Amino acid sequence: MNFNSLLNFTVTERFLRYVTIDTQSDPSSVSFPSTEKQKDLARLLVDELLAIGVADAHMDEYGYVYATIPSNTSKQVPVICFCSHMDTAPDCSGKNVKPIVHQNYQGQDIILPDDALQIIKQAEHPDLKNQLGNDVITASGTTLLGADNKAGVAEIMDACYQLINHPEIKHGDIRILFTPDEEVGHGVDHVDIAKLGAYAGYTMDGESAGNMENETFSADGARLTINGVSSHPGFAKGKMESAIKIAGEIIAALSGDLSPEHTEGMEGFIHPVAIEGHVETAGIDFIIRDFDAKKLSDHADVIRKTADGVLKKYPASTYSLTVSEQYRNMKNVLDEHPEIVEYAMEAINRTGLTAKLCSIRGGTDGSRLSFMGLPCPNIFAGEHAFHSKQEWVSVQDMQKAVETILHLCTIWEERS
Repeated sequence: MNFNSLLNFTVTERFLRYVTIDTQSDPSSVSFPSTEKQKDLARLLVDELLAIGVADAHMDEYGYVYATIPSNTSKQVPVICFCSHMDTAPDCSGKNVKPIVHQNYQGQDIILPDDALQIIKQAEHPDLKNQLGNDVITASGTTLLGADNKAGVAEIMDACYQLINHPEIKHGDIRILFTPDEEVGHGVDHVDIAKLGAYAGYTMDGESAGNMENETFSADGARLTINGVSSHPGFAKGKMESAIKIAGEIIAALSGDLSPEHTEGMEGFIHPVAIEGHVETAGIDFIIRDFDAKKLSDHADVIRKTADGVLKKYPASTYSLTVSEQYRNMKNVLDEHPEIVEYAMEAINRTGLTAKLCSIRGGTDGSRLSFMGLPCPNIFAGEHAFHSKQEWVSVQDMQKAVETILHLCTIWEERS
């Protein structure tokens, strides 16, 4: 079925509306969701779903949006779920986003009007070469755009609209899930897996059109606590062992080869993300990443050995390292259900794109959902330059993502 000629896409108008709603999450918050403003978008999505006829759409107490597109086939089809997150990253402001549609892009540098220093150059954004003639959407230069992940939200919403209005598109029960707080690592903390009742899930949260991701980092967090020796600075000679200075020496001594700025592809890393303290006590927070979960303990040992080496100069000081699991590589689960990825690859190919299987140097909601009983790879949403003022997406890539969702629904029905 050629969906492109059949559909009257609504994804662009939805996206332009959603990005103007500030949904930035807050990593320092102890509430859930971490910011109440994320519920502003959640309520809008529920209203829009109800308006198009999705009768069970609702937001729960935690800010999750659940909805169901009922089956329209006599076949017994496994329930599948499509998921995107509503929050935007804390790294860059998401307030007063002013989206701009640059129509018929022809390869030129895109100078963002509210900050002329923000220039989106093809040399720095290689995928722009695939956008010639397309309509590229950016922010105005002072905020991120929010394509991560409101492009995915808009694509799923448009797909819901199309499924309701085109009963000739046959499918089983389709569950919809929109999550808060993905960007701060808590996106699925309170997801009700039993309520979803799905066999397979798909996050719409990937980059280039055609990309299909079945593998993520495995991830741990680590907290290094340093106990120094405090003394009056006027009488500190031979007594003081400053925990702050020890922390600085440990960070400086860590191998540059294991830092994010020196790794790529399938290489893991150790990354200090925060430091705090005073003379007597200091703490360093790390994130540890690798595609092979077994290597995470090796990376933690690097931190220990580095600390051991530095503290040889500070005999009265001690340290402790606490490591906590964050998420694991979803490929370990997806390999047990190969059809979930195979069907998605076929859906992408049916749109006229060439499906490309990729790995994510990061994680998605799908990483944790996969280990919660919902195997969940990641499909492209067209997002680029995540978490930055130069973030962009194209209208045509979002439309291809909508088509991919629809083809995927029909493939599951066909194969049942």
